[in-house]
Amino acid sequence: MSQSPGPQAAQPGIVAGNASVRESFAFDDTRDLDDARRGFLGTASEPLIRDADGAVVWDLDAYGFLAQDCPHTANPSLWRQSRLCSQHGLFEVTDGIYQIRGFDLSNMTVVEGSRGVLVIDPLLSAETAAAALALYRGHRGDRPVTGVLYTHSHADHFGGVRGVIGDDELAAGIPVLAPQGFLTHAVSENIYAGTAMARRAAYMYGAALAKGPQGQIGAGLGPTTSTGRVGLVPPTHDITATGQSETVDGIRMDFQLTPGTEAPAELNIHFPDHAALCTAENATHTLHNLLTLRGAEVRDPRAWAHYLTEAIELFAGGSDVAFASHHWPVWGRDRLVEFLSEQRDLYAYLHDQTLRLLNRGLTPLEIAEQIAMPPNLERAWHTHGYYGSVSHNTKAVYQKYLGWFDGNPAHLWEHPPTEAAERYVDFMGGADEVVRRARDSYDEGDFRWVAQVLNHVVFAQPDHETARSLQADALEQLGYGCENGTWRNFYLMGAHELRNGPVGTPTVTSAPDVLDALTLDQLFDALAIRLDGPGSWDADITVRWSLPSDQQHTQRLRNGVLTHVVGTGPAAGEPDVEVVLDEPDLRSVLLGTTTAADLAERGRAEITGDPNLIAELFGHLDEPDPDFTIVTPRDHRVRRS
Repeated sequence: MSQSPGPQAAQPGIVAGNASVRESFAFDDTRDLDDARRGFLGTASEPLIRDADGAVVWDLDAYGFLAQDCPHTANPSLWRQSRLCSQHGLFEVTDGIYQIRGFDLSNMTVVEGSRGVLVIDPLLSAETAAAALALYRGHRGDRPVTGVLYTHSHADHFGGVRGVIGDDELAAGIPVLAPQGFLTHAVSENIYAGTAMARRAAYMYGAALAKGPQGQIGAGLGPTTSTGRVGLVPPTHDITATGQSETVDGIRMDFQLTPGTEAPAELNIHFPDHAALCTAENATHTLHNLLTLRGAEVRDPRAWAHYLTEAIELFAGGSDVAFASHHWPVWGRDRLVEFLSEQRDLYAYLHDQTLRLLNRGLTPLEIAEQIAMPPNLERAWHTHGYYGSVSHNTKAVYQKYLGWFDGNPAHLWEHPPTEAAERYVDFMGGADEVVRRARDSYDEGDFRWVAQVLNHVVFAQPDHETARSLQADALEQLGYGCENGTWRNFYLMGAHELRNGPVGTPTVTSAPDVLDALTLDQLFDALAIRLDGPGSWDADITVRWSLPSDQQHTQRLRNGVLTHVVGTGPAAGEPDVEVVLDEPDLRSVLLGTTTAADLAERGRAEITGDPNLIAELFGHLDEPDPDFTIVTPRDHRVRRS
């Protein structure tokens, strides 16, 4: 069989499955569409948002195809959700509160104050945030930004801040509010495991896929991520407790901290003068992730449910509208309470039922196959798994309590993927025989099995064209049937890599602003993570960095571990080399933009001891790979003529 040229037609089983979805749910219910369009004031006349070099970072018209009827190559429920998320423009939420939606993965909210506006969650990129603010000003006047608020520590809610405030506003002391712990989590998440997270995020959001009925149709939480300039302005005011109240430019806000829910640092906001509740990303029109497919710390569904109950108790009686940093608002007190209650029940049910089943001995895969949501929740559109899913969320709950091991000793010491694949293929009669039988399974519509079994062939013989082609076709069919946007993107991106090779990482969140916000402790930790342990087993080097403030930072490389100690106590030991310099220059050395030797030559550092030891220490650091393969063996690159 020759290699498949690209996207294939939907197979009969997928067509039938998608037709069944259409028959099972109330597609004639238009309340969400009415809500998504309510308060529309207009959108940008120029659909293309570009960066300083003219490159397009966002296209408002990219999802126009969603106006068509759903094709066979998409789950009708996901198509409906994506159509709702593609509504773009400026919307009035209530008097004095506006949202710009459809300009990025997330929403930007603007609250009008006495002199200017408070901007909440300024998107992912400076370019999209600037375009969003320009749209608001075009309809509501050129009001200055008098405050910024980050609801939580994910980049799509702070990365565009440089598009709404500049150096003049910062010099004037504009307040920037965020939940306690925001900065620590915002920068550490994008640095410690940032390369791998960003690489997997490219799959999660379908970065290399063409937008269209056979490609990327959205991510469930929003269309996709923009590709502009990511920045960060550190908060000036921390929200440290539930019940804390703040007033910015005459805008009164009451806060509820919700740590460990959708983000490690997150909050909800009540606007008593507007009878409005902002639920950040704690209650949106989807089942959210307990463990996002890009990777993150496992979230706590029990705490999540508790905080939603608390939000109802604290704020529902004084709220006529609830809005979030994704999707569209919910109006009316009764609907608001119903919405928050059903969102709460989602996370409580997944938590409690996963624990019930794991205590009966079921494994993560068994639990994921067995759990079904209660009919009342299943009937509500906003509980569907467009972004998170019941399947991978139950596995996350299992991981939170019991870790990766399911208790079966056969799984305790398995061979790694390539070595196991070679043995599987040999046992099954060789690659050609596996592919032949997989073709039969494909024709029978058993795409899950084709993807599972051909994975062994691809890892055992990555250049087996027929196996890779059939694997791509199977992944594609699985994508066509997904209600979950990120699952669809992962499947279709896997097919793309099999056909074309890896595509790298298009959006980098470890931007200069994020790096600048790292504390020295975090910077030293980030270097330790990059140390080539086996390559440095025999090294024994101690470097002391002395700052004018009389603060000393000692790095010791020994036993393949790079330890960082503040001060000069017993744990620090005696240095082999000491460098006296100021903190900005130390940060430059740690970030790799200069060296201690270069600083010494320019008279900016004083080195006592052998400077070659510093170079040796830094020479043991490994470089992360933002282009690693995912569906083929590590370091395997598909070569195309």
